[in-house]
Amino acid sequence: MEELKHRGKKREGRHRDTWDPFQLNPIGAEKEQQRRCFTLGQHLVALIVGLFVLTTAIISKGSLLVLCMLSSPASLRGKDQQFYILMLVFCLVVPNLLMFLKSLWKCAFKNFVTPNMKTMGLMCTIEALVSLGTSLLVLVVMPQFDVLTNLFSTGGICFLSALLQVVFRLQRESWKIIFPICSLILALTGYILLSVDYYVRVTTFVDNQKESCYVYVAIALFASVLVSLNWWENPMQASNNIQEMLTELDGFRDFVFVISSLLRMVIIGAVYAIHSHFVQGINWSYFNDVPQDALNLGIGILLLQAFSSAICHWFGVVACKIHAVRFSFALPLSCTGPAVLITGIALFLAQASDLHDGAAGNFTTFCSSLKNIAYKNTTQIILAEISNSICRTTLNSHYESWPFAMLALEGVCMWLALMASTYHVWRIKVQRIERTTQLFVRRLYESAFIDQSMLLNTKMKVVRARNQESHDELESCVIYLCATMWHETYDEMLKILTSMFRLDRYRGDPKEEHKDNFDFECHIFVDDSFRTDKETGKQFVNEYVNDLIHVVIEVYRVFTNKEPDDVSIIETPYGGRLMFVMPEGNMLYIHLKDKQLIRNKKRWSQIMYLYYLLGWKGYIVKNPQKITRQNNPCRASLISLDGESFLLPTHDNDNKRRYISDDNTYIMALDGDTDFHPSALILLVDRLRMYENVGAACGRIHPTGMGPMVWYQKFEYAVGHWLQKTAEHVFGSVLCSPGCFSLFRGSALMDDNVLKRYTTTATRASEYVQYDQGEDRWLCTLLLQQGWRVEYNAASDAYTNAPQEFKEFYNQRRRWGPSTLANTLDLLHSGRETVKRNSSISMLYIIYQIFTVGSSILGPASVSLMIAGAFQFVFKMEGTLAIIVSVIPPVVYMLICFTCKPNLQITIAAIMSVLYAFLMTASLFSIIGDMVIQETFITPTGIFLVSMSILYVVTAILHPQEFSLIIYGLMYFICIPSGYLLLTIYSLVNMHIVSWGTRESNRDKVEGKGVGVLCDRNCKLCCWDLKFQVTQETTNVALQQIQNALNQNTKADQRIIVQEQLQSPQENISNAQPEKHALENNYQTIQPQMSNSKRRLSDTKVATRDESDSRSIKSSDSDDSTDVDDDYESSDDEVPPTAWVTPVKTEFLKKLTYANMKRNLQEQIRYSLRNKNQEDVCEELVMMLTDTVNGELKDKVGPEDVLTDSQLEELQYALNETARRILKTNRMERLERRVKRAIEKTLIAPQVEKLTEDEHDFWKKLLERYLAPIVDEKAHKDEVTRELKSLRNKATFLYFILNVLWVVATFFLQAIGDTISIKIPKYYPNGTKSDETMNVEPLSLMFLLSFAVLLLVQFLAMLYHRIYTLIHVVSYRSTEKDYKVNDDEDDDILTLENHIANGLVITTDDL
Repeated sequence: MEELKHRGKKREGRHRDTWDPFQLNPIGAEKEQQRRCFTLGQHLVALIVGLFVLTTAIISKGSLLVLCMLSSPASLRGKDQQFYILMLVFCLVVPNLLMFLKSLWKCAFKNFVTPNMKTMGLMCTIEALVSLGTSLLVLVVMPQFDVLTNLFSTGGICFLSALLQVVFRLQRESWKIIFPICSLILALTGYILLSVDYYVRVTTFVDNQKESCYVYVAIALFASVLVSLNWWENPMQASNNIQEMLTELDGFRDFVFVISSLLRMVIIGAVYAIHSHFVQGINWSYFNDVPQDALNLGIGILLLQAFSSAICHWFGVVACKIHAVRFSFALPLSCTGPAVLITGIALFLAQASDLHDGAAGNFTTFCSSLKNIAYKNTTQIILAEISNSICRTTLNSHYESWPFAMLALEGVCMWLALMASTYHVWRIKVQRIERTTQLFVRRLYESAFIDQSMLLNTKMKVVRARNQESHDELESCVIYLCATMWHETYDEMLKILTSMFRLDRYRGDPKEEHKDNFDFECHIFVDDSFRTDKETGKQFVNEYVNDLIHVVIEVYRVFTNKEPDDVSIIETPYGGRLMFVMPEGNMLYIHLKDKQLIRNKKRWSQIMYLYYLLGWKGYIVKNPQKITRQNNPCRASLISLDGESFLLPTHDNDNKRRYISDDNTYIMALDGDTDFHPSALILLVDRLRMYENVGAACGRIHPTGMGPMVWYQKFEYAVGHWLQKTAEHVFGSVLCSPGCFSLFRGSALMDDNVLKRYTTTATRASEYVQYDQGEDRWLCTLLLQQGWRVEYNAASDAYTNAPQEFKEFYNQRRRWGPSTLANTLDLLHSGRETVKRNSSISMLYIIYQIFTVGSSILGPASVSLMIAGAFQFVFKMEGTLAIIVSVIPPVVYMLICFTCKPNLQITIAAIMSVLYAFLMTASLFSIIGDMVIQETFITPTGIFLVSMSILYVVTAILHPQEFSLIIYGLMYFICIPSGYLLLTIYSLVNMHIVSWGTRESNRDKVEGKGVGVLCDRNCKLCCWDLKFQVTQETTNVALQQIQNALNQNTKADQRIIVQEQLQSPQENISNAQPEKHALENNYQTIQPQMSNSKRRLSDTKVATRDESDSRSIKSSDSDDSTDVDDDYESSDDEVPPTAWVTPVKTEFLKKLTYANMKRNLQEQIRYSLRNKNQEDVCEELVMMLTDTVNGELKDKVGPEDVLTDSQLEELQYALNETARRILKTNRMERLERRVKRAIEKTLIAPQVEKLTEDEHDFWKKLLERYLAPIVDEKAHKDEVTRELKSLRNKATFLYFILNVLWVVATFFLQAIGDTISIKIPKYYPNGTKSDETMNVEPLSLMFLLSFAVLLLVQFLAMLYHRIYTLIHVVSYRSTEKDYKVNDDEDDDILTLENHIANGLVITTDDL
């Protein structure tokens, strides 16, 4: 209800100024807000992850301590001691084995870099020492100590880390060095207390302790120091020499881990063998007959310890990535030691009475009775071992128990030492998406010390040396949003413009803080933008451009409640350009392409903006001294008229680009109908920012629209993204990043053999198919072949219109099908070279793609066999007859496609699709009915149908926001014959047709027939042909004559203007061009004022002139222009604007009408003072300035009249005086400049500009080199057509032969019958076996099993991908922009309309 009232209030405000207050309000134009459910979900996920970390850490540490107790010579089960020691060995081996397998996989299938032998030798030496220390501590020392000593003493492995922190002074603030110093003192104190504690035990004869325990204490100290070498990289990363070595090590770290993991396992085995043979005297014959209870207990604890350690490590990484470092990582791990102690004590107290049988006595008596207890179960065994181990402490002293306090104090000191050494974990700042290597020093975890190892392994954010780059903060990046348009509708244009303005609001509002550091520009490239008037031969923008202009104005009104402020119209060698400053200061460019000057279609538009944004703009920012001055001094100046420095957004963005590398320059490829939110773009940016080898990333594309074809595509897109794209992402790399919503890295596109080859003009038949029919897939193929990775982010949602008509859908897929196959085969053909270059693609992935391509090729035959099965179920046919009947329709349809025109082919396909849909529906119910009759679903068909249903339902459940799409699964099922049989035949047979077949329109043809004609009648009388035609020109002249006759008291200057209009033939010709959406409805009224209208920046005249200016005015303006700096070019030799410029400028001049002026001024004042906390002054200014406008104009002009120059000058002077008086009264003189600029922007007229000479020359050369319209001779066209048909015939023949072989093989196997069929026993759902058997052909069974394995593999990949998508989404929500008011300080000294990033200054090059 509040929203309704708010909209009503805004509408009432508009209604005061105009009789047309109604406007469109696109869906999603409202301001984004953090949804409470997402916030609650984020906290819930953090809580769950934290609980998992704490629980698994307790289990890991507790199970290891239990194994140490069972391995002790003093254990109650001493006879099995050597078996439990072996279990300890396996506990140490498991993490190394996992690391070995993971590193070996990466070296074998990802990338292998030849290591530096010196560096690898050093790393292996350190790893050997660490492994030696771990083996000594766990296998030799810990079994000799009691459980409490083992729990407490492991905290001392932070010793070396604390020492190195002190040595290298890693703290950002000098006083924080006290933390590592305290850690050293506490660790040393703990070891001293450990030694004293054992001295007391020996001297007081606690548990018959002997002096040999001193040796184990010494070994424990030595081993702890060796173990602490494990994390030497963390504090040493500040050293220049070490940092260089670590940087080099990152290239071949996987190979080092392969060698070091093997080395560690060998050392663990060696220590175990030596200690067992020479110290314990192991009896190897014992392992031939291990007691069953010991075997079960030992293996159970081993599996529990290994699994919990791995899970704890994984959830710890997840906790850091979701920005829950303190709550879900540091807190659980810090509490692990105390939690294990409390858990053990609680279990001991809870079960002590059962162990002691309720007998009275002191602790000593209790300990002496433990050896006589009969153990009933595993729990009692473990509790008895815990009790027995505690009895080895000074609590069991016959003299005094107070020395136990030393043991407790030792535990406190060791725990505090660990906390002081890892204090940085509580202060760590994590980026939204972090790589594991950026969070932790080592990939390996130590299962024996899970909590200490994870805390010490967390990477410190140290102060870097001067010559080192810090990766703590993300670098700023620039994003170019590039949308290509081809005959979009008004509603489709509304979507893309709304998305761009949403991003402008998200990024640019100074009063709203956000955590994303990026700048962006919006570029829209409109193909086929102009039409030619057949009578005058002049060019005007067509209806699509008119719609686009109105959409821009409409969306601007929705977001700001005013007209566009800063509009420029520029003529270019490729057509034209419209330039807008968006509400928050970001730039929007609309490039109008003339197909007579530049190549049209999407690929050439992409080449156009890639060369412009990456080539030209990258060149000028690297060579600032070569940038010539602008033709328009006012627009290019860095000094405003009131003496205040400022930068226009276009210059500001180019200036920032100078400080941004090509790696951080991104191209966002969009279609003209794409709808997205800022979060979708940010999620893609995260992928490219964090992973340097990612060249492109795409999001989840959702088709929109209504009707059965859209329903089919909704589920088709869902399955394709849920299973296929996720499998590609997980196992290798995504093969196609769709051009409707994909983010590309600038350096990847600029790489060798990518952009340069992308400009190749197709000359051969295969090139037409691969290059022009699927340009998005071809571009990704080029990236993959150069070693770049393409990723898929399922949380980045974008919406685009899908074909709603059967014909449009078939024509679209007619392009996609052959191009997909051509690009995939090209990638597979270069598979070996691609595997060498691309670390994301392995030979296994190539084999996976070969399998999927083979499945798609055999798709028609598989569908035909499925239809044969449907005939069997529905019509009870024989198998062989059903196969023959099922292949007749596709063969007939293929013959029709070879002989008939495409439209007839599509019509027949539509009819056959309906018939097939009926058959599939009947087949579905027949299969269900057959399962009911057979009383079991355990048949090949039944199992396949049920398992597929379960798989898709589970997959949909794992995508809760898309779960409703499962409804369209039935539509998808019944349309399988149409989509995988008829469509395949149609696309293959029509491969030679290279036109797009979608968005074709006859609007230009229709409108060109009567341009400027209001009435056109033909009359045939006898031999006379009479033509009556009334044009806009005739009507305008007649109306002006009538007006002059009726208004005798018209002002003299108005009569002069009318005479100029009547006497100017050029204007009359321009007036004869009407546009659909009233582009020239007010042209007659606006044109007289427009003829003298110039860009106003205070009192400065503009150098650019309209061609309709009179010679006297031109002369005076030329005189004025001599005051401009001599470095700027004179306007005398400027080429007059072409015919299309004037009507476009007329449309934007409507902002200077009386009705719009008031609303624009009000909103401009409010916007300028939005963050000054002066609401009272702002509203007073709005009210008084509105009264001033009414007083100056109310009785002089009409609501829809455009103000003249003199009226604008008088109004600006009056408004400035009123504003100065109000601000002086309120003692707010410091806001005068800001208000003055707001008034100035309100009165600015659209400007006609020219390109710089350098840019003009760039476009000329680009057109000449790459983008000149292709003019093919008829002979060449005929030759290409013949080649395309030949390629069509070859491809169709290959498809046909392979599918026929598959069908024939199945047919003969079906005909042979029981001879070679596989007999499968029949089971009922309750598990009972039936007397009947089921016969299955080997080929069919093999196909079903292969398809099932493929789906299972994709399903597992989807599970993996969903987990990491959830992590990314949660981390994004925790850093999502929250629209809060930011109380900015006044910036009257320096005003930047688009804020320069921190650290940038205005240099002499800029001036």
